[in-house]
Amino acid sequence: MALVKLSPINRRRLHNFRANHRGYWSFWLFLALFFVSLFAELIANDRPILVRYDGAFYTPFLKAYPETTFGGFFETEAEYRDPEVRKLIEAKGWMVFPLIPYNYSTVIADLPTPAPAPPSARNWLGTDDQARDVVARIIYGFRISVLFGLILTVLSSIVGVVAGAVQGYFGGWTDLLFQRFMEIWSGLPTLYLLIILASIVQPNFWWLLGLMLLFSWMALVGVVRAEFLRARNFDYVRAARALGARDATIMFRHVLPNAMVATLTFLPFILNGSITTLTALDFIGFGLPAGSPSLGELLNQGKNNLQAPWLGISAFFVIAVMLSLLVFVGEAVRDAFDPRKTFTGETR
Repeated sequence: MALVKLSPINRRRLHNFRANHRGYWSFWLFLALFFVSLFAELIANDRPILVRYDGAFYTPFLKAYPETTFGGFFETEAEYRDPEVRKLIEAKGWMVFPLIPYNYSTVIADLPTPAPAPPSARNWLGTDDQARDVVARIIYGFRISVLFGLILTVLSSIVGVVAGAVQGYFGGWTDLLFQRFMEIWSGLPTLYLLIILASIVQPNFWWLLGLMLLFSWMALVGVVRAEFLRARNFDYVRAARALGARDATIMFRHVLPNAMVATLTFLPFILNGSITTLTALDFIGFGLPAGSPSLGELLNQGKNNLQAPWLGISAFFVIAVMLSLLVFVGEAVRDAFDPRKTFTGETR
């Protein structure tokens, strides 16, 4: 398969990105951690990955099977950690459990000490105050935080780029009225709105995403607007208008590629802010529903259980590493698109 051919300027940008070794390796490390977290059900789960029983194979982590499937008496889903169910399956087959035999919501009933239990061979980072494995909750919490941040970053960037393009291209009253609207909209107290709405409806992933999108789209408007204001009177734009090209064609085919250079440098930092927002909301109790795997909720547990320092330390370490990696990536992207380094060949 033929490789994508890069232009000289894009090759220089890629070279500058690689030259920032801290950002380059942070990018690959972050991708590796995120990729692993996508398969959380195969790493931390209270259901087996594979069961062989009476000559047939089953995948409990994908599908729920009643206990009667394995010779039991109950029509409800099999409890694979129950000794009796284990005996039934092992009498005619075997089970393969994940590396961590707990889900993020699994309550461990046979702890040697009251919850929160300290780290041990069974629970590498201990348990929280509801007897749930901390490592499992961190893996699932990392995944949901990054997915939330990525989706919010993509959606808010699309809305922000379109809004900034319209403002900068048309200018005049369109720009003036839009700027006044943004000043009023940005002054609304987001946290108070969250508190009020949380008392009316039960917050969930998509509800929080939609509410955050109402306010996060303004991050890129200023950058895109400035680029369109600068380029709207360039000769190639005038020529396109003279040839009868539509405004939408000029905006998104001719002007937007130039504006995207400045926009791309902000994306890692917007992702960083999106993850921090979700963590902060979970910390104060206005984020994801109770019981959801959340790094902010784990931080809150660490604050409420000072006698269990492994809770706060684990959550702080994961959040610090995740946000630091994104900041390093953002610095590398900024260097890659820096025109001084792109055109002079200077690298760091």
